[in-house]
Formats: sequence, C-alpha cells, structure tokens
Amino acid sequence: MKKVTLNNGIEIPILGFGVYQIPKEETEQAVIDAIKAGYRHIDTAQSYLNEAEVGQGIKNSSVAREELFITTKIWVENASYDGVMESFQGSLNRLGLEYVDLLLIHQPYNDVYGAWRAMEELQKAGKIRAIGISNFAVDRAIDLAEFNEITPTVNQIEINPFQQQTEAIEALKAEGIQPEAWAPFAEGKNGIFTNEVLTSIGKKYNKSVAQVIVRWLVENNIVVLAKSTKPERMAENIDVFDFQLSEEDKKAIATLNVGESQFFSHADPAMIKWMASRRIEL
Repeated sequence: MKKVTLNNGIEIPILGFGVYQIPKEETEQAVIDAIKAGYRHIDTAQSYLNEAEVGQGIKNSSVAREELFITTKIWVENASYDGVMESFQGSLNRLGLEYVDLLLIHQPYNDVYGAWRAMEELQKAGKIRAIGISNFAVDRAIDLAEFNEITPTVNQIEINPFQQQTEAIEALKAEGIQPEAWAPFAEGKNGIFTNEVLTSIGKKYNKSVAQVIVRWLVENNIVVLAKSTKPERMAENIDVFDFQLSEEDKKAIATLNVGESQFFSHADPAMIKWMASRRIEL
C-alpha cells in the first residue's frame, strides 16, 4: 500500500476505508472485511455513532494495532477546549484504543481554536499521532495554521470528479496540509457510475469507474476514503496500483468538474444552524 508522509513525518496509507452511514450492526464485520481486503487505514467519527463497532472490528481482525492507521473526528458540539478533552477520552474508550493516529475537527464551527489547543496538548501527551481538520475552507485552514503552534496535517474535504477543488488542493499542499477526499464517488449522484467519460476510461484498462476515480486521486497524491459493505467491492476499490492514467484521461476527467458540492455548502447559514443544533448521544 502506498503511503503519504504528513508534515510531522507520520505516514498515512493513501487508501482508507470510511464507515460513514454504515449501520452499527454491519460496522464490525465491514471493518474486519476491509482489513482482510488489505486496508490499513480506517476512518470514523463521533457523529457516525459507530466508534465502538469500529473498535470491535479492529480487535477481532487478524492485524496488529500498530499496523493500522485509525482516524476519528470531534463533532461540532464538542469543538472547544473542554469539549475535546472530555469527548476524546470517550472516543478512545469506545474504540478500545490507547491512542489514535489522526484526530480531526469534523466541521469548521464552534470554538475550533480552543479545540485545536486541546488537540495539540493531547498529541504532545502521546494520545494522538497527528491532528488535522475536515471541511475547512482554505482560508480557515491557513488561519488555523498561522496562529497556532502545530499546522494541521490533513484537511478532509469533498473531492470527486464533479467537485475537483483543484485550486483548494494546490493551496493546501503549498501550506503543507495533506488533502484527503471524502465522497470520492459522490455517493453515486448524477449517474457517476454510468458516466460516459469514466466508463470509457475504465474500458481501456479493464477497470471499474470506482477504480478509475480512486486511481485519479492517487495520481494526484490525495488520500482517498472509500466505503462499501461488500467484500468484493472493498477488494476492487483497493486494486488500483497496476495501471496508470494517461494525460488524455486526466484532461477528460477535468471536463467533468462542475465546481460545486454534490451535497451542501459549508457556508450555508441554515446548514451551520442545523449542525449547531444537532446533539449526538455518545
């Protein structure tokens, strides 16, 4: 598995397995199957409400903890100094782990600066190997980096053929912040799996549309999070290191960019209010 070196020297597998929206009752087995398929990078969050099941999957897998890279995220209501200190221990307890490899602030709301100071302290205490952010606009990411001791290692954002975020990715990389893609398949929206450009590229290499998308992101040195509960799809999504896209392929994929989220805007006041009002029972 190819790895990317973060700005603090920690290595992260470029392909990760995400568990967002996987039902609790399926999560443990999905994690076991993903690790069996070759994934060593598992991504969860407080708000996914399946950290405990992820922890059971890790425990019941055949791979040692030190060979795995585990990410979780601090939800909005816990994004403060005290909120991180209190809720992160709960995350560790649910995961059954003594440390996580990467902790992210899930959304750019609430007291993110207080949250960041707590995360810096937890990293120095050995509870976290790397700290980062998720869904931060570039200006917010750079602001956090410039006015704190530790620069975020990662910004996990929506990146897919319809929302390519080329300028944001370049700006993040220039700051030393590793882009990480959630929803690389746009959750199947806009007929992505039958898109003529992507299917035609796939036929050239005898690969699926999903494999073409993952390969496109890998070649752009972007960490990719893919999700499936089907072992055969897990194996397929990770089998992307035996072909290479041509410049013609990349230009064709570039034409698919519509430059807007396939889900919602993080600058939408209504969405901010909804997230602020959402309370999760951990």
